[in-house]
Amino acid sequence: MKTLTDLNELDQMIAEQPGLVVLFGGEHCGVCQVIKPKLETMLAERYPRLQIVYIDCQQSQTLCAQKSVFSLPVVQVYFDRQRFIEKARSFSLQALLDEIERPYDLLFNAAE
Repeated sequence: MKTLTDLNELDQMIAEQPGLVVLFGGEHCGVCQVIKPKLETMLAERYPRLQIVYIDCQQSQTLCAQKSVFSLPVVQVYFDRQRFIEKARSFSLQALLDEIERPYDLLFNAAE
């Protein structure tokens, strides 16, 4: 999982990647540290074509504020440069993965 610290870098990833998952967390956020490896593993197994990046909001406060992230953790899912899903604070990883399934299949499996 790549860590980003710059808004331009994030915007470039959103523009270039057909599917991108952004996890906003913090070093001192216990929940963030627990879900980070789980989310990475679950996405790699179920949706291998999605890219995933991490942003530490304690290190990149301006970036998080510019993306309207004011509580942790937050997961944003982008398909074709559009934010499709956003989950904040308390959410189920399994429900998130289930919500990703349809747009992922339409984007990546429709051409096959």
